[in-house]
Amino acid sequence: MVSPKKHLGLHFLKDDNIAIKIVDSLLPGTDNVLEIGAGTGILTKHIIEKQFTNFFIIEIDGESIEYLNANFIELNGKIIHADFLKYDLSTLFPGNFSIIGNFPYNISSQILFKVLEYRNKVSEVVGMFQKEVAERIASPPGNKKYGILSILIKAFFDIEYLFTVNESVFYPPPKVKSAVIRLKRNNKTQLDCNEKIFFAMVKAGFNQRRKTLRNSLKGFNINRDEKADLLLQKRAERLTVEDFEFLSGRIIK
Repeated sequence: MVSPKKHLGLHFLKDDNIAIKIVDSLLPGTDNVLEIGAGTGILTKHIIEKQFTNFFIIEIDGESIEYLNANFIELNGKIIHADFLKYDLSTLFPGNFSIIGNFPYNISSQILFKVLEYRNKVSEVVGMFQKEVAERIASPPGNKKYGILSILIKAFFDIEYLFTVNESVFYPPPKVKSAVIRLKRNNKTQLDCNEKIFFAMVKAGFNQRRKTLRNSLKGFNINRDEKADLLLQKRAERLTVEDFEFLSGRIIK
């Protein structure tokens, strides 16, 4: 059996019904699937049953890879021994692909930033996250949990909070509840502003979230008008993606 490595933040799902529910959350029409961190294969076996056109696993743990190869002959040549965060995903599939996984909680935010990097290849993500992180990502404007990840992900993906998962269905059980969310790529091919400025402005606004944007965005030379002035009187958590796009587009070079 595979031992869950604490330094990798591993908690193995052991409830088959939840595994089926997660795999069934992939949207119809999915052809290419990448699983991140298959562990003991509880999601993997149900993904195999779906007979997707192309299916690969990226797994960093050598012990897991040995277990998967010994128990799933269908995975011959389908497991990539690598760190997902450092892997070039651009040539893995002939077209767009979906990502699925019970993500290690200690790198779940980094996984999402990687997804953003490859957003024009990733059509969908179905993933298990720490419940607090999942709620933060899915939160609407005005919610105290709404933050940097909420805005950056919402700029390019539609987000759906699917269901909550209790601690007891994992080995070892985590100290927090978990949740499964789905990200579906929206139709936005590019932002209506300079992307680097947008990312920097969102981070600056939320890094001082108790201040109004008039104070937290002092380092940005914004061409002020009536709409800009109204937005700058608010805190970052009150602004939509479109509001941040508007302010980013008013930067004076």
